[in-house]
Amino acid sequence: MDANDLKSVYAEVKKRMDGHIEHVRRELAGVRTGRASVNILDTVHVEAYGAQMPLNQVASLSVPEPTIIVAQPFDHSLMGAVEKAIRAANLGLNPTNDGKVVRIPIPPLTDERRKELSKLVHKYAEEGRNGIRQVRRDANERLKKLLKDHKISEDDERRGLDEVQKITDQHITTVDDVQKKKDGELLGK
Repeated sequence: MDANDLKSVYAEVKKRMDGHIEHVRRELAGVRTGRASVNILDTVHVEAYGAQMPLNQVASLSVPEPTIIVAQPFDHSLMGAVEKAIRAANLGLNPTNDGKVVRIPIPPLTDERRKELSKLVHKYAEEGRNGIRQVRRDANERLKKLLKDHKISEDDERRGLDEVQKITDQHITTVDDVQKKKDGELLGK
């Protein structure tokens, strides 16, 4: 084994850890803050044309004001289905339709709800950090196996373990930053 093989280990580690960060970002995008964001509707699926379709594929979504999301179905016959799907998604939203668009007012969050959502943000971030640490464990085991199989030297193994730890630290810091930003939006800090 040579330096290129070690680089492939690092590339795989980065790719897997980046996947965990993206997952955390997607989860946190679904946690609503006091501001309107079309991301909170990512989990909404509408019964349309005999199938469950994501809301953003049957309607254009916009945020004309900080506390309102507007959904404009591409097909006006889906107006009721869009409204029903948003209600059924258990997001605490109460949409209304005026025949042309579905207006979704975003109610202000209570302090208690903000704290609950902050706990959820911390839970998602911790799951992301745990996933990253698991990738590190897998990579470290792989390096130890390469040493045991005499495919790399002890120096290469030590350098490899150090590099994997450095990559891990960078990714954990990114998760921490994403968590702090979301907490700031939620708690107004």
